[in-house]
Amino acid sequence: MSYCVALKLSRGLVFMSDTLTNGGLDNISRYPKTFSWGVPGERQILLTTAGNLATSQSVVSFLSEQTKTHDKRKPSILEAPSMFQVARTVSQTLADVIKTSSNGQQQAESTFSSTFILGGQIKGGAVGLYLIYPEGNFIEVSEENPFFQIGETKYGRPILVRAFESNMTFEDAIKLLMVSFDSTIKANLSVGPPLDLHIYEIDSYAPPKSQVIEAKNPYFQMVSREWAQALKDSLYSLPKFSFDE
Repeated sequence: MSYCVALKLSRGLVFMSDTLTNGGLDNISRYPKTFSWGVPGERQILLTTAGNLATSQSVVSFLSEQTKTHDKRKPSILEAPSMFQVARTVSQTLADVIKTSSNGQQQAESTFSSTFILGGQIKGGAVGLYLIYPEGNFIEVSEENPFFQIGETKYGRPILVRAFESNMTFEDAIKLLMVSFDSTIKANLSVGPPLDLHIYEIDSYAPPKSQVIEAKNPYFQMVSREWAQALKDSLYSLPKFSFDE
């Protein structure tokens, strides 16, 4: 399982994903789950994945190969005129890969399933953020749902729902995501560090700023420690429950 989150802020996009893949107790590996493509000054595209690793890697490979072929009949994500068209290309590629992989296989729909979050900006258009389903359809972020999660989402969602604000700074958004990921890592052994962080600033059309956050990262450890203590302090500061009231 994976845990990946993308936030749409008024300042741009923030992506964070874990890197742990688990094929059993004796088959644990780490792979990046967030990828980016771009043309500096013209467009930047981010994609994060959760689900079947082979499916995700195949889709990423197909998308990368298409950027080199320049087939006018099938524009690549670096040639598409809008982020909506990029989302259509990615969703169709995902559906094609799953269909090809599942031919002749039992229970293939779940076995080869993957879900993606796509974000980015093309010059002349707004920042876009999309959730792409394995069936090949997708939805766009909205004011009511300003972020997307994929993978093991339930443990890290409460803090996002309670504390996310679209006008928060990148620094505060990263702090919020660290709490969300720390909660998920502590509750689920299939999610783990290092964490990949990517930030795209609106209208910059520059490659996203990236950083790998290791488990021993001093700031990440501090956030984990202080958040746990703050929860305990808040709990015990609440008025005592009484059976008589």
